[in-house]
Amino acid sequence: MKRHILLGFIAAGLLFSGASRATPLITEEEAKLPPPKGAIAADRRGIMRGPKVEFVAPGDSVSSPMRLVLKFESYGGAKIDPESVKVIFLRTPNVDLTARVKPFVQSDGINMQDAELPPGEYTVRVDIKDSDGRPGTTIFTLKVAPK
Repeated sequence: MKRHILLGFIAAGLLFSGASRATPLITEEEAKLPPPKGAIAADRRGIMRGPKVEFVAPGDSVSSPMRLVLKFESYGGAKIDPESVKVIFLRTPNVDLTARVKPFVQSDGINMQDAELPPGEYTVRVDIKDSDGRPGTTIFTLKVAPK
């Protein structure tokens, strides 16, 4: 009888421990870093055969935790290399978010259901490469409203 009660508590603990855990994307300390000086360069000249990164969600200002979704698209029979994905929070100095996002990266994009960020505006750059080594990038701003 004691064994069944103990197993019940262990199962309940495991169930609740993963039920509502948000994944920190940007910490309070990182959010306080100064923004980059000057303009942010985005090279979008000419016709590009490299992969495309499309920012899908969230929409305008949202609260945290939020859903972060990006879609990858490749061209000419090439495939997206998930190992090439780099996610950078543009600050001074820049903050590499790649390790935090890596578990949510797939060949067709990023789907992070519970990204946690403090309130504020955050400019993020995502770089990818396809199987032919061609680069693709996008820069977007996340607007997180106070709770």
